[in-house]
Amino acid sequence: MPCIIASTWSFGAAANAFAWPSLNEDGALAAVEAVCRHADLDPAVDSVGYGGLPDAEGKMSLDGAVMLGPRAFGGVCGLQRHQHPASVGRLVMERTEHGLLCGEDADRFADAHGLPEADLLAPEARRTWQVWKDKPHRRDESRDGAARIRPMDDGLGSGRLFGHDTIGTLALDEAGVLAAGCSTSGLAYKVPGRVGDSPIVGHGLYAVPGVGAATATGTGELISGICASFVAVDTIRRGGSVVDAVREVLSRADALDGLESHHQVGVIVMGADGGICSGALRGGFKVAIHDQTGGRVAGPDQVARPDEEDLPESARDAMASGDQT
Repeated sequence: MPCIIASTWSFGAAANAFAWPSLNEDGALAAVEAVCRHADLDPAVDSVGYGGLPDAEGKMSLDGAVMLGPRAFGGVCGLQRHQHPASVGRLVMERTEHGLLCGEDADRFADAHGLPEADLLAPEARRTWQVWKDKPHRRDESRDGAARIRPMDDGLGSGRLFGHDTIGTLALDEAGVLAAGCSTSGLAYKVPGRVGDSPIVGHGLYAVPGVGAATATGTGELISGICASFVAVDTIRRGGSVVDAVREVLSRADALDGLESHHQVGVIVMGADGGICSGALRGGFKVAIHDQTGGRVAGPDQVARPDEEDLPESARDAMASGDQT
């Protein structure tokens, strides 16, 4: 069985390389956890873990999950004192009969299992939030207080996406075990308490042994609205290919009412044989893949709206000024 890791965004390449020994030594679940942990600790990645941008009140909260199958998954949301939500989610899966813990109770659960507390807000992220907070006109541009810039990846692995986004990762080990994982700090400057798709089974991630696995990234509310990762894996379960699975997700996303220029849905699908297909509603999405030949970063295999490959005006302005506020 070929061993492989596939993760969202170009910053996933470094995380995949870090996790590759874990895949070979400890299996797929350890690998997706390691990918998430690497992204969590990188202060240059401004949508995950320590480098992530806070909510509208300047508070950090993290969401994440891991999954092996419909009876083996665990996640947390609203974590505020611990740095690795996928790791806490794994403990939820392995030590409880539950699937999702939230808020301070999730932090207390992590305390009870000996996980150390950590400061989640990097100094640069705090400064970026303060600039945003001091510009009321920027806040007025959004009906929900959040940044409204479509995530755009330059493919260089810098971690700066000129928007927001999640590390979603899939792995297949030599025993044929599939695993999925997600970690995120959520939408920049979100309404406090907002939870996106990442920690929710069937939304940000899904896996069925012997069938396939999927992870999604982008605008969480859109992903949740179509249960993107479940739809992808269920397409394979019903006899479709990984290409069919991606096309089904993108078709459903493209048909949603009220799509705006900052909306994005990206998806990676992995079959039980290690075959991979990726797709995005619009351009700007990147996929990092690592296998026996090494690592690489590529654009999505399918794009629903290829005529919208170019940067939206909001992202062009942000990139020109170096300002994500």
